Amino acid sequence: MPQLDFVTTLAADVHWKLTGTRVLVVGDASGMFPIDSATGGYDERMLQAYDALVADRLPAPLSSLLPAVLPAGAAASALTADGALLLDPTGATRPASLLCPSEGDAGTCTVATNSVAPRTGNVSAGTSIYTLVVLERPLAGVHHELDLVTTPAGDAVAMVHCNNGASERAAWAGMYTRFSTVAGQPVSDDAAFEALFRKALAGEADAGGLLAYNHLAGEPIAGLAEGRPLFVRTPDSTFTLADFMRAQLYGVFGTLALGMQVLTAEGVELDRMFAHGGMFRTAGVAQRFFVSALGAPVAVGELASEGGAYGIAVLASYLGRSESLGEYLEDSVFAAASSPPPTPSTSPASSPISTATARPAFRLKCRPAAVTGNPR
Repeated sequence: MPQLDFVTTLAADVHWKLTGTRVLVVGDASGMFPIDSATGGYDERMLQAYDALVADRLPAPLSSLLPAVLPAGAAASALTADGALLLDPTGATRPASLLCPSEGDAGTCTVATNSVAPRTGNVSAGTSIYTLVVLERPLAGVHHELDLVTTPAGDAVAMVHCNNGASERAAWAGMYTRFSTVAGQPVSDDAAFEALFRKALAGEADAGGLLAYNHLAGEPIAGLAEGRPLFVRTPDSTFTLADFMRAQLYGVFGTLALGMQVLTAEGVELDRMFAHGGMFRTAGVAQRFFVSALGAPVAVGELASEGGAYGIAVLASYLGRSESLGEYLEDSVFAAASSPPPTPSTSPASSPISTATARPAFRLKCRPAAVTGNPR
């Protein structure tokens, strides 16, 4: 590979085209190569081990091919004249604006949900679904169900990522909207999702014996190389719309629960868990199914569907601040926020399955927390 110049992420590639600098915030960098949380940079021992393995196959040591690592809040670089023209070919946008280091969607969502401190976590549910749990200590073992990344501040995070999220559920909802059109009573996609989600709350605790597998694509956590979505029932299953939609929503969180059980076995503890992503736009529905799948209380804020965009805006506003990122979020961004209390994992009124069958995914100590709101 003698022509290899550097390796980067999509976010860092855009940043490079706008500024001419090759940098990443530590959270996104952790997805490229393991980070040493003590130093905030790439793990030097692993870099040396990698260089020894590839020997002369790379044109330079790996560290010189990767973007430089910066913490959140560092002034990465400024918009160049070429970058300004790339953004605005009319020339109205002037160069020299400061840019924060680029960050991926996982890191921006930890910021958007105020989940950067140890013992906090968040779940993002959309086309794919994942949870991020900020760790207090290193995990005892290596687990194929988990990816180890960091927050934008550099703290270690265990990530459970599933390729399949809400796409299969959306496909079924799309069929109902097409039927409404054929029947001469068309409804919008948003209205269909709202109605179907709320109907799921009326289903039986076990979804009437219906099973939905949402694997449109391969799913490493479940050991699937290729996708095979399935909907399965027995002749005596209760085949109603409410149970069908409940089964579909259970299916969204099913594979995620497999990875979360690994964290349970590792003794991971959480004080608070927050949810965001398009699935949580219908208040109180997906939140309850998440609770029943994982046994973990979860809060959903008013910015549930805007996580990534809001998170990078907050990171940009953090440029040059002297306090830690966690302090900035608590004291400046979310201090005046109003947050709904978490839906508890042990409340029969809020959980769609009985507490007798709920298997707690974490030993949780819940406390009220302000997690949403607009920056000051």
